[in-house]
Amino acid sequence: MKSLLFALVFCLVVSTGFAQSFKNEFGFKTENDAYLATLNDRYYTNGLFIYFRRAIDTEKLSDKIEKKTYEISAGQKMYTPYWGQVPNKADQDRPFAGYLYAGGAYSVFYKNESVLKTSIELGTVGPNSLAQTAQRFLHKTVGFYTPAGWDYQIKNELAVNLAANYSKLLFRPEDPIVDISAQGYANLGSTFSGLGASVLFRAGKINQLFNSAYHNAVIGNSKTKSLNNSEFFFYVKPQLNFVAYDATIQGSLFNNNSPVTFGVKPIVFEQQFGVNYSSKRFTADFNVIFKTKEVKSVAKAQNYGGLSLYYRFGKS
Repeated sequence: MKSLLFALVFCLVVSTGFAQSFKNEFGFKTENDAYLATLNDRYYTNGLFIYFRRAIDTEKLSDKIEKKTYEISAGQKMYTPYWGQVPNKADQDRPFAGYLYAGGAYSVFYKNESVLKTSIELGTVGPNSLAQTAQRFLHKTVGFYTPAGWDYQIKNELAVNLAANYSKLLFRPEDPIVDISAQGYANLGSTFSGLGASVLFRAGKINQLFNSAYHNAVIGNSKTKSLNNSEFFFYVKPQLNFVAYDATIQGSLFNNNSPVTFGVKPIVFEQQFGVNYSSKRFTADFNVIFKTKEVKSVAKAQNYGGLSLYYRFGKS
């Protein structure tokens, strides 16, 4: 027994050894309003995402660039009215809707601690997203109520969405236990279009933005030594969003054949709180998000939580 315990501890130490660096990362993220234990089941009610990332050889990079990564992902988002069981469309304060996609992203991490990420997602909104099937299966599995009202969901529509995100370090003292960075994004597509800006506050055991798990930047050989061998920090991110279009609320850009649609609130404020732990091998992140009203109806504000787990492999 002692030998087995020693072997397990040794494997754990080796797997999280700080001398190693890895070029690949695989993991998932799940979002659900049930994570806040508020007994709400409404609006953005569930999301599931799978990611694979790989770092590009640093020898091919210019002196201004710390590292580059690319990403392949797939995901599904699920939306309901104030409850998942609203069979009468007149009672629905937000449309039932699903979004299913596969995507790719490319991130550039600069030595001055700015980060540029561009991405594309291709998929579908509507019954082809399989959101109705997924919710019914999930509820049956855990013994929840049977969803009703999906007959009036947003109709099928091809989804093509582009996005760009930019982050820049604003402040970090010599004793690196806190930092502040600015972030901005822009979306353009047949499903989501808009832009927004935020400020990220981190406190704890942190690394530079180009080495931080917050930006999924632990993979790859860094040209600059990390501030810490691992990370454990809390973060707060207030964000202001301008919403130009949301097909999960408004239906198709090109027709109005969805049975239930609403206008969107053009300005939406959200507040995110989270905690992140990362070693060289693993990342775990949990956050909660509070958002103001998104729909021009009697719909209320919403909140939900997210959990991310990532595993890195393949020595650089």
